[in-house]
Amino acid sequence: MAKLRAEHLYKVFGRRPDEAVAQLEGGADREELRASGTTAAVVDASFAVEAGQIFVVMGLSGSGKSTLLRMLNGLLEPTAGRVLFDDDDLTALTPRGLREVRSRKISMVFQHFALFPHRSVLENAAYGLEVQGVPRDERVRRATEALELVGLAGWEKSWPDELSGGMQQRVGLARALATNADMLLMDESFSALDPLIRRDMQDQLIQLQRRLKKTIVFITHDLNEAMRLGDRIAVMRDGKIVQIGTAEDILVTPANDYVASFTQDVDRSRVLTAGAIMSEPDEVLGTETDDGTTLRTAQDVLAAAPATVTEGTPIIELFQPCSRSGVAVAVTNDDGALTGVVTRARLLAALGDPDGGPDGAQPPSDGTPDAPETTKKVITGA
Repeated sequence: MAKLRAEHLYKVFGRRPDEAVAQLEGGADREELRASGTTAAVVDASFAVEAGQIFVVMGLSGSGKSTLLRMLNGLLEPTAGRVLFDDDDLTALTPRGLREVRSRKISMVFQHFALFPHRSVLENAAYGLEVQGVPRDERVRRATEALELVGLAGWEKSWPDELSGGMQQRVGLARALATNADMLLMDESFSALDPLIRRDMQDQLIQLQRRLKKTIVFITHDLNEAMRLGDRIAVMRDGKIVQIGTAEDILVTPANDYVASFTQDVDRSRVLTAGAIMSEPDEVLGTETDDGTTLRTAQDVLAAAPATVTEGTPIIELFQPCSRSGVAVAVTNDDGALTGVVTRARLLAALGDPDGGPDGAQPPSDGTPDAPETTKKVITGA
């Protein structure tokens, strides 16, 4: 069941916003409204975020992604549409009810840290708990634990201006974690950091997510960051969500030329996985290995393979085994059963065909393909 659900969200700034929504629903575009002094920041946005998932919203400046994020916790009231959190309609809450949700259930991590310069690192990390009215001893304990989680144990008594940008952002993250909120909203949280520190913070978030299993909505303008962090990604343009899918979906089957333009410089070897490019095991059954062995069963394939990987293994890890052997790499599921194979030709095709994916298949001409479903056969060898 979805933890968070957005249903047909609109946000219009300017005169007669309700009339503007009706115009948009009737097919008007943002330029028509802008000519009359009305700005449509978000247009008919719908999506669901599963519990424990990192959902990334990606788009250029002005695409509406930050406005969308602020509607998710009530900082901005939608002009139309609903936001459901644990099936409760946040758009129907009173201002007091929204403040309660923001203080206990949904925490936000900002781009520019938002630390209090006159408070210590520990006091900054404990601030959300102070707002909740948590007793001092418990505030200190929970804030200390959160700082340890983000690698800042020993810095509790320091001041924000004594910390690097990356460390300050860790304090902001610790403050969100200390409240034990079910969901984190992260608005361009790493974009103000230097590239190396930014990557370090991405690593930190990935490690924390494996441990804490929070539900996270993460805003970014960087596709590489989106693909590195997101379980699912929504791409926005001109206030609209133009595609939602996994990193592999967006890389292999972009919905339109706009999405495709983002993926041109992406390192496919680090995004695509063995499961995305593998072929059916039948492809290699009946072939002979270099030593003359004929592959007849799943056990034969597993025994002859230069490497065995899982479906989630990035294909960059397949280069070495594919280069040292003509036998396909074996791909297994979590139970160790053979689900597919990656041949050297398959690997090279995935890297060399940025428009059509591993099979060279082009998206449908209407520019709005569904992600292809892959039937995965499990061979037991029985």
